[in-house]
Amino acid sequence: MKKQLFFATTALCCGLLASFSANAQDAVVVEEESVSVVDVTNCKTNYAVNGHDNWFIQLGAGIDVPLFENELAVGDAKRHITATYNGAVGRWFSPYMAFRISAYGGAWHWDNVSYSKAKFANVNFDFMWDMCNSLGGVNPDRPVSVIPFVGIGGTYVWGIQSEGTNVYREGKSRNRQWALPVSAGIQFRFRLCRYCDFFPEGRASFYGDNVNGAAVDAPVDVNIQAIGGFSFNLGGVNYQAYNACKDQAYIASLNNQVNNLRGELATTAAALAAAEAQLPCPEVTQPDCPEVASAPLMSTVRFTINSAKISDEEMVNVYNTAEYLKNNPDVKVLIKGYADKDTGSSEYNQKLSERRAQAVYDVLTKTYGINASRLSIDAEGSSQQPYKTNDWNRIVIFVPGN
Repeated sequence: MKKQLFFATTALCCGLLASFSANAQDAVVVEEESVSVVDVTNCKTNYAVNGHDNWFIQLGAGIDVPLFENELAVGDAKRHITATYNGAVGRWFSPYMAFRISAYGGAWHWDNVSYSKAKFANVNFDFMWDMCNSLGGVNPDRPVSVIPFVGIGGTYVWGIQSEGTNVYREGKSRNRQWALPVSAGIQFRFRLCRYCDFFPEGRASFYGDNVNGAAVDAPVDVNIQAIGGFSFNLGGVNYQAYNACKDQAYIASLNNQVNNLRGELATTAAALAAAEAQLPCPEVTQPDCPEVASAPLMSTVRFTINSAKISDEEMVNVYNTAEYLKNNPDVKVLIKGYADKDTGSSEYNQKLSERRAQAVYDVLTKTYGINASRLSIDAEGSSQQPYKTNDWNRIVIFVPGN
């Protein structure tokens, strides 16, 4: 618990420091908000149990005294004591409460007009209460504990033998019987070591008036049982205790540390803001950027096959070149005309490339007013092909020059 509180507080402090650092160059405003300790009014100690702890196995033996029908004359009746054997497995799921499944069996002997006997086997589901831990405080090493319990179970009786009346209420003879008893008892536990206890216990089981195959007089049959034995604690007796009040002082000290850190942050933030206010702001001067001459958007003019006429679509490229020359009056341009080699002869292509270059030259000088001294013509014909694709070579290319 303390580790979790420490890690949570550390994370809070780191978050505050990160927030301060991220905003240090801005106007810093820290609102102090003190952390207070909430008083814990419930200081009861709570207990938790691991899944493999606090299981136990009990082995024991003892006696049974059945209190069944007794029709012998007073003074002749006898209560027959017989042996019984017991085994149980259970678990303490808190220092106060446990459950167990208990099995025992043996023989019953009783007087019903004459001597009667039967064998039985029983399985009980018991809830157990450690009275000492509940009333005197939890102590896993307590030498003596008093443990009342209640249970419900099932009993099978067989081999019923009787020389007297052995008749159920419907008039049918029975030599075996099922019953669902309820029981209550008390156990005394003496601690021998962490893993072993000695216990004596007594139990009274209550049956309907037919558990022994006969229904006479009293509507309830009772069996009294006393056994003793040993209880083996698997893994020992372990409870994890937690009391919130024990951590109050530690929580308070952590909260004080958080409040102190917040105060230091507020002081530092105020000092930083004051220091930033005194810093001179340098004047920022805009550097002079040289003007960059704009380049022509297009540097070619394309023509159709066997034509020197500039199409409307290509006229925009001539216009852009003219604008470029106007914006850069010191630049001269070489107009190089070409023809594709797969169409016409070399002599014809040479003249066709001249006409194409001349057509562009005329538009630049006559339409857009470019000085002829800034332009020159070079007709390459089909002797040179600037492009691998044949049709692309029906073109005029502008080459900037001096």
